[in-house]
Amino acid sequence: MDRLNFDGRVAVITGGGRGIGRAYAELLGSRGAKVVVNDPGVRLDGSGADEGPAAEVVDAIRAAGGSAIANLDSVATPAGGESIVRTAVDAFGRIDILIHNAGVVLRSPLGEMSHEDMERSLDVHLRGGFHVVRAAFPLMCAAGYGRIVLTASCSGIYGNHLSANYAMGKMGLIGLSNVAALEGHGKGVSCNVIIPAAVTRMAEGLDTSLYPPMGSDLVAPAVAWLAHERCTVTGEMFVATAGRIARAYMAETPGVYRGEWTVEDVDREMEAIRTSSEPVVFSVVPSGQPDHLRYSFAMAKQT
Repeated sequence: MDRLNFDGRVAVITGGGRGIGRAYAELLGSRGAKVVVNDPGVRLDGSGADEGPAAEVVDAIRAAGGSAIANLDSVATPAGGESIVRTAVDAFGRIDILIHNAGVVLRSPLGEMSHEDMERSLDVHLRGGFHVVRAAFPLMCAAGYGRIVLTASCSGIYGNHLSANYAMGKMGLIGLSNVAALEGHGKGVSCNVIIPAAVTRMAEGLDTSLYPPMGSDLVAPAVAWLAHERCTVTGEMFVATAGRIARAYMAETPGVYRGEWTVEDVDREMEAIRTSSEPVVFSVVPSGQPDHLRYSFAMAKQT
């Protein structure tokens, strides 16, 4: 099989200074991509600043013969998102790949979570994703090529204790990815979601002693493929956890149709409504939303 390189491609990686973001940056850089390593060097809670992490990754990429530049802007503001993307265009003339990986961790029980911690988390995860996608997407469409990878989480899909803010932001990025996939379809721009798990500093405070190997190196190849021109999918979600790579997707049960419903009818039919032996799956692209509606409409027409 041919080696999948990124020669001539320009990649922006948010949160690229540490953890799995660093693994993405170094892998793409080692395969020919010119990389913008975005990382303001904040602590896990989003406070502070340190130019060291981004600079260290840039130095590592350059020492290995690659090309990279650091960017210290925060994704949390529209101006920051625009500046991150502009750094790529100013330094390398284009942007082909956007990987939104930046994140913060602000844990607390749902009943005690402050509004401030909710907003700070959404600013980085969800609004941060929009800020960089909004800046990069028109450029990609105009160029006729782009690969976007947004980072969700199993904590969003399945929930997790002490993480309402994190879970909400990650699930919101799935909606953003779906829209970018739809609007980029036919313009050479794909957008997909990675649902990664690796033992990085975000696992601080967790007991990982019984975990199998969960290095960032087990996540980065999946993200690199989603960022490559050989990527043949869009509007999809992929899990990368402890060496397992899988596709995740939304599904519905076939459901039950009645021309009229009462509360008692719902009660009687609930077991059939919930039966998932024959799941129904609608692909985001090209027409998941209308296909979902047409499925329900067809059941109504059969009566």
